[in-house]
Amino acid sequence: MTRTSNTTQKKAAQFELRLYVAGQTAKSQAAFNNLQRLCETHLAGQYCIEVIDLLKTPQLAAGDQILAVPTLVRRLPEPIKKIIGDLSNEERVLVGLDVQPVKPLKPAAE
Repeated sequence: MTRTSNTTQKKAAQFELRLYVAGQTAKSQAAFNNLQRLCETHLAGQYCIEVIDLLKTPQLAAGDQILAVPTLVRRLPEPIKKIIGDLSNEERVLVGLDVQPVKPLKPAAE
């Protein structure tokens, strides 16, 4: 399963993202949906998502040293960054990707 989602050509993408999953599980689907939503909100037109199903191509896990799924790998811009999980925590994902939110996020409860 390799899906690419982007409103512009891959050459114009500033963020090159790979999402490693293991089949069509609920967690894998949630990770993809959350990632797509975050990208459309905060990176509109500046990203490329490649989804890699490790059940079909397990050899690809070694290249990015994937130990758990789902795992998001930001390949560009460098340095490479990884986020493990379903990507439901928007603030954590944005911090992990070094992306400034389009609109301020809710302040954390003290």
